[in-house]
Order: sequence, then structure tokens, then C-alpha cells
Amino acid sequence: MAIVITLDALLQRRGMTLTELSERVDLTLANLSILKTGKAKAIRFSTLEAICRELDCQPGDLLGYQQ
Repeated sequence: MAIVITLDALLQRRGMTLTELSERVDLTLANLSILKTGKAKAIRFSTLEAICRELDCQPGDLLGYQQ
């Protein structure tokens, strides 16, 4: 897939675990893990907004495009 997810790097820079983010955005750890590993086929804007709010980032910080 050409869309890459940089969630792991953002979590590391913020000193936050995936479990902590899961609790803050009210998503299951399994769903966040699927997103983090790039296996997700889609993401809801409400989920993207919640993640960006908690990580204090922009959507472009979380998503990238690679050819």
C-alpha cells in the first residue's frame, strides 16, 4: 500500500504507549495495532481527529504517501 502510517514514531516522540493512546481515544488496542502496522484499509475522520488531538499532531504527521 502506498499510504504509510507513522503512528509508532509519533508515539515514541510523545513518550506514549499504544495502550495509553487506546484508552485516551477510546479505541481497542487491537484496532490501533492494525492501524499502526499499516494493515488498516480505512480510518474514520473521528478516529483521526482523536489521535491527532491526543498526540498533538496534524493528520499529515500521521499519514504519508510512498510510491
